[in-house]
Amino acid sequence: MRSAIRGATAALLVLTVAGAWRPLGQPLSIGAESTLQFDGKSTVRDWSCKATAIEGVIDASGTDVVAGVLAGQKAVKGATLTFPAAKLDCDNGTMNKHMLNALNASKHAAITFALTDYDLTAAAPVTGTLRGVLTINGIAKPVTIPSTFEAAPSGALRVTGTYVLNMTDWDVEPPKLMLGTLKVRDSVTVAFNLLLQH
Repeated sequence: MRSAIRGATAALLVLTVAGAWRPLGQPLSIGAESTLQFDGKSTVRDWSCKATAIEGVIDASGTDVVAGVLAGQKAVKGATLTFPAAKLDCDNGTMNKHMLNALNASKHAAITFALTDYDLTAAAPVTGTLRGVLTINGIAKPVTIPSTFEAAPSGALRVTGTYVLNMTDWDVEPPKLMLGTLKVRDSVTVAFNLLLQH
């Protein structure tokens, strides 16, 4: 009898603890409306490529991460974004081929950004600086990106920003098309509009 009582008491205790337990953090995911594009120039015309797939792992703490960030709190603890090279699209089959060759995509299948730290203001809109490691063509380099954080529909967080890079800093040779008459400039402007949601 005593054994049965002890068993029932233990079961009740487990259920009570399980009912009271809540996850400490609410991970964020990348919304389908998120965009990232690369804009550049050439000797003939301007060009633009976009990421048709964005994968992300975002670690966060607290029960309302979005509200925390919008209040200037560092509620996001870390993030890694991945952009598969095969999913980059320049709306031109020839340009796509040259871009994949330049990125050495057969060996390095993705571009990644790993967040290492960031700063936020408590203003509206919230602005800040993202610091992390950008890996292109298998080469990892530290970058600093000014960004803006705003509330988005359905309780999401919108993060926007631009960053200018030189392809050759990552050993990417700017493509040449039309027998070399079209030469892509080294400088590229990366613009992102990310929708982070629970």
